[in-house]
Amino acid sequence: MEIIVTRGDSPTRGRVTWGRNHAPCALGRAGIALIKREGDGATPMGRFALRRLFYRADRRTRPETALPTSPITPNLGWCDDPTSPAYNRLVRLPCPWRHEVLARADGVYDLVVVLGHNDAPPEPGAGSAIFLHLATPDLAPTEGCVALADADLADLLRAARPGDVMTVKG
Repeated sequence: MEIIVTRGDSPTRGRVTWGRNHAPCALGRAGIALIKREGDGATPMGRFALRRLFYRADRRTRPETALPTSPITPNLGWCDDPTSPAYNRLVRLPCPWRHEVLARADGVYDLVVVLGHNDAPPEPGAGSAIFLHLATPDLAPTEGCVALADADLADLLRAARPGDVMTVKG
């Protein structure tokens, strides 16, 4: 299955389409960009594999999906430090490099799909931690990810299979 992300009526809002389904989404605070740089707030344009799903087992049951799935534990993070050999990789906390904590208090990472952006191999500074995750209720802009409402992401995950891709169009 191909999941298509298109720009909406503002640079930070878009639409996700999969199969016959579609839903509004939040995009990066800088909109969609052809060239992604670490910290620019842009959602990268391109075609990205759905690598795996992480979920907060302390807050919800395991989602119904065929994607590889792992629970988020308090010691998991994602390295976003371009100087690190672990750049754009899952890391164990504590971690000496700059990183995101996956067990976020705000809940947006309660469901988080790792997208295959800049990971084969990672190029330092070309963007990290590009995920498909839960949106805030007001679809506030992300730091470069694509975010969906809980029910929409759950529907997409039920349809998702290993080998599926997300295509972000400009």
